[in-house]
Amino acid sequence: MAFRLSLGRDFAWLWRAYAVSALGTWLALDAFPMIAVLALHVDAARVSLIAVAGGAAAALLAVPLGPWVEYRPKRALMVNADLVRFGALATVPAAYLLDALTYAHLLVVAVVVAVANIVFVGASGSHLKALVPAGRLGDANGGFESVNWLSTAVGPPAGGALIGLFGPVATVVPNALSFLGSALAIRRIRRPEPAPPERPAGTSRRAETAAGWRVIAASRDLRLLFAHTVLTGALIMAVAPLMTFRMMGDLGFSPLEYGIGIGVPCLGGLLGARVSRPLVARFGSRAVLLGAGVLRLPGVLGLAFVGPGPSGLLVFMVAQLDLIVGSAIFNPAFATLRLQLSGERTTARVLTAWKIGGQVGIAAATLLWAVLAAATDAGTAVATAGVALAGTAFFLPWRPRPTPAPEHDPQTDVQTVQQSPETKNEQTTNADVKPAGGDVEPAGAGVEQTAVQPADASAKQTVVDTADAGAERTAGEPAPHTVGATGRETGIETRPENVAETRSDAEAGAGSVRG
Repeated sequence: MAFRLSLGRDFAWLWRAYAVSALGTWLALDAFPMIAVLALHVDAARVSLIAVAGGAAAALLAVPLGPWVEYRPKRALMVNADLVRFGALATVPAAYLLDALTYAHLLVVAVVVAVANIVFVGASGSHLKALVPAGRLGDANGGFESVNWLSTAVGPPAGGALIGLFGPVATVVPNALSFLGSALAIRRIRRPEPAPPERPAGTSRRAETAAGWRVIAASRDLRLLFAHTVLTGALIMAVAPLMTFRMMGDLGFSPLEYGIGIGVPCLGGLLGARVSRPLVARFGSRAVLLGAGVLRLPGVLGLAFVGPGPSGLLVFMVAQLDLIVGSAIFNPAFATLRLQLSGERTTARVLTAWKIGGQVGIAAATLLWAVLAAATDAGTAVATAGVALAGTAFFLPWRPRPTPAPEHDPQTDVQTVQQSPETKNEQTTNADVKPAGGDVEPAGAGVEQTAVQPADASAKQTVVDTADAGAERTAGEPAPHTVGATGRETGIETRPENVAETRSDAEAGAGSVRG
């Protein structure tokens, strides 16, 4: 593809790593819940517990990982995280063939993979910003988004066919191999990495761990985005194991039918990914986040009306299409604004804090909805999640509001960007500032950069950190969430929460987990 060639050989290897890992992820769509239902014959509550255990344990263990990742070479961390996930997932088919696979084994693998996901996410955002010029990040991420949605369209039906032919663990093998392929491709990147920042003298580990949370708390825009994406991702992921249990248990759909129901609507993700950037250029990021955020909200409620037979499968596909198109438009605009507001030196910690928040939200919501399903039934629990999801619209950017100027953080010796690119028109005085997505100076040049244009103004806007300008999607973030798709980070942000940041980037614990 032209965008790959124009961005150079090293980016082409990163693109290959993303492509192989995305295909592996979607081939293994909901592999662990399917294994739990088809091979271990567990109930709905224990199916949900897989996601709960992976998310909760990963969040607990990942708290100190943000600063740890910040001060280490990012590419090596990405490769090692891929290799850990390959090794952990490879134990599942081996145990199955030896008739030794247990529910506890699935839980342990889910936890290991989820922790590796968080390491990959924290490292990959900074790595992408160093590899691709800021003015070309939009082009790069548009290509990643398209290949992700193509994989989501092809992978689930193919995975369902593999399960039908070879058994419930058939898709775990290519998923594990996809992580190995990703690691090998990333190792082929030759461009030297920038040296990681040095740990400031006298900085406590507690202060470093909290740095990402402080950056989020200091910006109104980040606070709203955090609340919306974490809650949305948590509710969608809470529904995912219930729909797997309901579709393949109560309603009697085959793995192939279930895969078709997930995969075909994902073609809408290709459309959403293609129109997201032009929509931002025309209407501004705030309008796109608001419109796409509202568009995807009815999808979960529609899942409550899925019934048996072809008509039920059609309802399932329409609800999925709503979720997917809205998320495919929302995610690139969201990822851009998050990078712009994170600060160059705190990107890894902000992404790690975001991922931890997403994991905690998913674990809590999945556990709560598992209890609700046990007390009522899966259909009632899904309908309740659909109603609750409407409340997340409160945290969308209904109107712009000024935020404080950047402040120096003496505890971490970093600059945290707290101003909103939507409300800082008055700061742009240089007539040579280029429009959003245009060519910008390289990171560290110290000049103002143009951010995303607002929906209601034509004036140019700026943010201070050059390294943050223009990114459409950052390495390692979750692919867009779809109900029934476990998220996995690949090399580009893509996992909200990651279909919902499309599944924050999700995610941990359910069989096809990606980093």
